[in-house]
Amino acid sequence: MGLIHLALFTTLDLVGQAPGGPDEDPADFPFGGWQVPLLDEVAGAQVDAAYQGTDALLLGRRTYDIFADYWPKAGDSPFAELFNRVPKYVASHGEPDLARWEGSTLLGPDLPAAVRELRERHQHVKVVGSLNLVQTLLREKLFDRIDLWVHPIVLGTGKKVFDGGEVPTNLTLLAPPAASPKGTVLLQYGLAEGTPATGDMDELRRGAEG
Repeated sequence: MGLIHLALFTTLDLVGQAPGGPDEDPADFPFGGWQVPLLDEVAGAQVDAAYQGTDALLLGRRTYDIFADYWPKAGDSPFAELFNRVPKYVASHGEPDLARWEGSTLLGPDLPAAVRELRERHQHVKVVGSLNLVQTLLREKLFDRIDLWVHPIVLGTGKKVFDGGEVPTNLTLLAPPAASPKGTVLLQYGLAEGTPATGDMDELRRGAEG
């Protein structure tokens, strides 16, 4: 069975809207492209490594439209080669123009079932951006790994990475947090079994004292 891998960029206040440019998702958001000044060689290498082995993309409608406008004309680069080569699966209630990007397929209306089928078909399915889709995957626990790049800024406005899809979920840290020179921290988590436990600090303190 393959892996569903979320790759997410966020600010300290968990805004994930339009990190790459002002035209990505401009609605009521003046900070499009907030990630760009914080990129450096270390963060770039982390992103490159995260895409190794990717054999399919799973995208929401808005991210698909942005990518379909950009990547087929992006020229000769490793990311362009990868994104243009692998199958693209689009989660949408509408009718995206799949002819704009070769290898694109619209998923059926039963999204959880469609994603489970992708797990059987591919080894490493990458979810890029697609914040609305991410909420569904979080809610249904239809992911295996989250790579979360946390950037050292606070915006105070914008769509959040965790925005209504959260359910009680255990995660396990897959690697030590890795910081870049400009202060971005990569956190890598895998889905774990069960739901979060609770405790009592007073009991813990009494146990330590006794």
